Amino acid sequence: MNTWNHTNKPDFILLGLTDSKEVQLVLSVVFLLIYMVTVLGNIGMMLIIYLDVQLHTPMYFFLIHLSFVDLSYSTAITPKTLENLLTSNKSISFIDCFAQMYIFILLAGVECLLLSSMAYDRYIAICKPLHYPTIMSSRCCLALLTGSYLIGTVDSSAGVFAMITLHFCKSNVIHHFYCDTSPLLSLSCSNTNGVEIIIFIFAGSTLLGSLITISVSYLFVLSTILKIKSTSGKQKAFSTCASHLLGVTVFYSTLVFTYLKPSKSYSLGKDQVASVFYTIVIPMLNPLIYSLRNKEVKGAVVRLVKKRQGSRKLR
Repeated sequence: MNTWNHTNKPDFILLGLTDSKEVQLVLSVVFLLIYMVTVLGNIGMMLIIYLDVQLHTPMYFFLIHLSFVDLSYSTAITPKTLENLLTSNKSISFIDCFAQMYIFILLAGVECLLLSSMAYDRYIAICKPLHYPTIMSSRCCLALLTGSYLIGTVDSSAGVFAMITLHFCKSNVIHHFYCDTSPLLSLSCSNTNGVEIIIFIFAGSTLLGSLITISVSYLFVLSTILKIKSTSGKQKAFSTCASHLLGVTVFYSTLVFTYLKPSKSYSLGKDQVASVFYTIVIPMLNPLIYSLRNKEVKGAVVRLVKKRQGSRKLR
């Protein structure tokens, strides 16, 4: 089949979010500020956890990797989005497009599994506190982390390699601000049913599996918290889960809305708003959620500041 990507035309053109120059300028400033906060926030979170010995626990082991994942997939999307908003160059090569999609699917899968690992950690900490050091050992944490990256890689490889076999001859214009599965599938003149089934089985099972793990873990956590007689004990137990619950709610609500539905129901306006939220906004929110609502992280910041001030006085 003689498809357009065999011609001298750019492989794909990202249509972006809007045609209005004024709106593009406003969005570019907003996205740049969000990206700067994302970079500083996530790097700051990783440094705080790394430098403070009291945060060297399983929960923060997963959190440091969550910050890395947020920073990575934001970097895979935002710089190209800013280039499209600020310049007339809206083209992206076939290889770059699929590489962007591969990285995003991989890291989104890893984030789902990291969040479920963090929920499991909270379940063990609250429901089985005496067995916590034994169960959540360094070996177990490393296994959960490795499994997250392996499953994310399998999901991404299965979906992207299946999509590469398709012929894209309808148009080279992607009605989105980055390379995502639904907008790309709509450009194919091949039968996409098989590819959609593969994506749904692999990515869908990861999304649903992690969501079920989180839900079951917190059902047990809630049941245990309700059995605690003292109000202060209940508040203390719930406070250890509050940040994670908020992060999970924000992340999964947009992800489920966008992906757990047929590609034919893709809505340009609604899906783009949801995509902006989980690709650009959520990576910025996570370090804020886990720092501003977390007494341990706040305490770590205070300790690091005092330690730095003490070292200056010694000089």
